[in-house]
Amino acid sequence: MVKGKRKPLKQITAAIKKYKKVLNIGCGGCVSVCLAGGQKEVLALNTELNISFKFDKASTRCDGVTVERQCNMKFLVELDEIVEGYDCLLSMACGAGVQLLAERFPHLPVFPAINTVSIGVDRDIGVYEERCRACGECVIGFTGGICPVARCAKGLFNGPCGGVSNGKCETNSDISCAWVDIFNRLKVQDRLDEIIRIQQPMEWQNQKQRTTIQEPYEKRYYRK
Repeated sequence: MVKGKRKPLKQITAAIKKYKKVLNIGCGGCVSVCLAGGQKEVLALNTELNISFKFDKASTRCDGVTVERQCNMKFLVELDEIVEGYDCLLSMACGAGVQLLAERFPHLPVFPAINTVSIGVDRDIGVYEERCRACGECVIGFTGGICPVARCAKGLFNGPCGGVSNGKCETNSDISCAWVDIFNRLKVQDRLDEIIRIQQPMEWQNQKQRTTIQEPYEKRYYRK
């Protein structure tokens, strides 16, 4: 799931302070689950912002609303009447949600209140660990379920670098080498033959905008 973290209050304040009426829009999707941008976080941020503006004797005021998901246009339709009268929008969604919100309301400035950090797993309440870079070339079926792109500090695709020492990464001795972990995982599974499988060089598709269409829907969108 996408993980996000709220931007510093001063950074958010600086972006919206010249506007009079600001609508802070939360998202009930990923950022809500990771405690960064749901309804609770919208209320908390608005409280901080309004107190800050009042202290500075500024006329800016923030209201809030939360939609089910900002990354789906059908959930933004309900905002059409709500945004009227506001000078700008503040989004507590991921980067995709912010952009779709800006597409829906191109006449209004839209500012992100969240930094989209990673695709990761939940380790504890409020603690999340990155596990995926969404590179578009998943190989974890051959690496024991361990992502060499996200887990390796250098993103090495075909084995470890020469800096591994006692099973630890040279960039941080507290972090285990991803490829040592891959070796150990494959050994337990009696699949060490997979570690010598050479993967083709990454095309790095994330350098260009990607559109994902699930196979059952391809005929609908790829009609000749």
